[in-house]
Amino acid sequence: MTDHPGALRLDRWLFHARLFKSRGLAAERIEGGGIRLNGQPCRKPGRNVKPGDRLVISAHGKLRSVEILALGARRGPAAEAQALYADLDAPAGGWGQDFDG
Repeated sequence: MTDHPGALRLDRWLFHARLFKSRGLAAERIEGGGIRLNGQPCRKPGRNVKPGDRLVISAHGKLRSVEILALGARRGPAAEAQALYADLDAPAGGWGQDFDG
């Protein structure tokens, strides 16, 4: 669980939102410096996020910006996961299923 109600670990949220195929891959990207949280570098997978936070995710030479809308209690189907965030710069053709490949 989280230390604060209304918050969730960053690595767990990325997994629930289906932006990474596993929580481990999300943690690796965070620790490797591939995530910015509210404009600041974030290298801690356990950092709490909440609705309203903004992420910039760097992977495969691309940047993706999202705003967290909800936390989610599980890794559900794609439609449920997409309701967790607003894609701030979605390309015309979409991103596909998982940003990490």
